[in-house]
Amino acid sequence: MLDLTLPPLARPIILGSTSRYRRELLQRLRLPFTAATPLIDETPLPEETPTALAQRLALAKARAVAAVYPHAIVIGSDQVCDLQGRSLGKPGTHEKAVAQLQAMRGETVWFHTAVAVVCQQTGFEECALSEVQVQFRNLSDAEIERYLHADQPYDCAGSAKSESLGITLLDAIHSDDPTALIGLPLIATARLLRAAGVQLP
Repeated sequence: MLDLTLPPLARPIILGSTSRYRRELLQRLRLPFTAATPLIDETPLPEETPTALAQRLALAKARAVAAVYPHAIVIGSDQVCDLQGRSLGKPGTHEKAVAQLQAMRGETVWFHTAVAVVCQQTGFEECALSEVQVQFRNLSDAEIERYLHADQPYDCAGSAKSESLGITLLDAIHSDDPTALIGLPLIATARLLRAAGVQLP
């Protein structure tokens, strides 16, 4: 039988994500954790805004994993690229990545990254949203092709890895958390983990 009086540090931490980028970011906090795949439908709802979509999916991911591991502290996160109110997801293919970058050239784009922390056993559930404003350069088709062949960012919302060669596509980044653009806002994550009882640092 599980001990409901387990102190927070005795509870395992689980990242509800298959993203290697989020795993690498969470490692910066130097906490032991495992990763689990959240089995959810990520289809946007009709008329759902990009911010609402990011928050709903972050919570859904954390809740799905917490339902399997109710004693654990579970982290869920989701990022939505927002081009003039239109949600752009992971391109998946070269052709879709070309189309995304062509649409974003010369534009100001928002990246909404939500993080949720859930512990079903203690009833803890909180979600935070970090927003990043990105100004894309007026990219030529040749620049887009060279970048995509070099970085292959087909698993990244918005088709650009700012932590890699994708930084050359940009004129400016405005954010209160530089890790948010990569996929997991560590400032917000640390704040939520502390609220759940985890000692950081």
